[in-house]
Amino acid sequence: MSTHEATQAELLERARAVQLGNYAPAPVVFTRGEGRRLYDRAGRAYLDLSGGVAVNSVGHAHPVLAAAIAEQAARLMHVSNLFYNDRAIELASAIVDRSAFDRVYFCNSGAEANESLLKLARRFQYEQGQGERVEIISTHRSFHGRTLGALSVTGQDKYHVGMGPLLPGVVFVPYNDVDAMRAAIGPRTAAVLLEPVQAEGGIIPAAPGYLESVRALCDAEGALLLFDEVQTGYGRLGTFMGAQRSGVVPDACSLAKGIAGGFPLGAIAVTERLAGGLPPGSHASTFGGNALACAAGLAVLRIFDEEGVLANVNREGDYLGQRLGALAAELPAVTEARGDGLLRGLVLAEGVDPGATWRAALDAGVALTLAGGNVLRFTPSLNVTRAELDEGLDIVKSVLTKAAEVAA
Repeated sequence: MSTHEATQAELLERARAVQLGNYAPAPVVFTRGEGRRLYDRAGRAYLDLSGGVAVNSVGHAHPVLAAAIAEQAARLMHVSNLFYNDRAIELASAIVDRSAFDRVYFCNSGAEANESLLKLARRFQYEQGQGERVEIISTHRSFHGRTLGALSVTGQDKYHVGMGPLLPGVVFVPYNDVDAMRAAIGPRTAAVLLEPVQAEGGIIPAAPGYLESVRALCDAEGALLLFDEVQTGYGRLGTFMGAQRSGVVPDACSLAKGIAGGFPLGAIAVTERLAGGLPPGSHASTFGGNALACAAGLAVLRIFDEEGVLANVNREGDYLGQRLGALAAELPAVTEARGDGLLRGLVLAEGVDPGATWRAALDAGVALTLAGGNVLRFTPSLNVTRAELDEGLDIVKSVLTKAAEVAA
């Protein structure tokens, strides 16, 4: 059976037979996207306010991004990391120019980027003659990826089930608790790993002064400060790096998701102090920094500049926050609105079924995601329009009104 000729029902049957069932996707097969619209095999359109979980930073099938990928594919896709390629040099330079960092290493995903940060932290301390510094401090409710190292520093037990033993030398403390961080950090601490906003944990922003206090503790104790900017970076909060909202500069950060608009690409960016932290031969990625992925990354930055994307995030992010706040105040199905920029969520009230609510929104034509178990998450593309937000929020309001009636 050709997938080009199959119906949606036939494709779903085939998917269940040949794909691993570790995910539990909705019974929808998307075949096309344009802007903020997704289309399934049956031809139905959906408004995508999930952005592929913050990945489709410039929407679906953006002509500039699509053209850049096609042109690069016809020129050069990959050479091994035994050689340089021009696109990787250009993209690394662009990231350095837009941030407080001095060097960039490319990989393929957020989990890989966080694995790279973990190795960097330990190897850097080793190179400094402090091989006893092997501990990583992370936070409860954090999420850093599904690979074993990244999973080991993820502070959510549900992801650990059946995966032990995990990486030793990890200490967890409550997020936004400076006293707990002060008590945990010490002479064995290699690094502290934080998200500027805990995204998967439920859209929990750093409290005022928290990131600054942790920066000071790390400096006093000789530990590195690492930020996971996989979901918060690359414009999601209205600044190029999410950390720029606080003015705190970590020693290194991880990037992925929206960095290439949907093409697989991840990175870590480091200050010059850490430039030698992973000496030649200590770390590598076969596909990392390939020319095709980096061409996509450069196209995303071109779109940022030509279309004023960061200004749009600040403008429409504020508007989204206001409308979500109004929903939280009005609807009994919601207890709180929280987040920043275009990373926001509605906390569902006790008794409201999160999965059923998410599915009801999808059935009504709006694609969203869940975070933290009970938070309806909004991460649209960074060039989303006011009209699209209004359209989606009106539908979500209707869904939440019905959800409250069911819960009652």
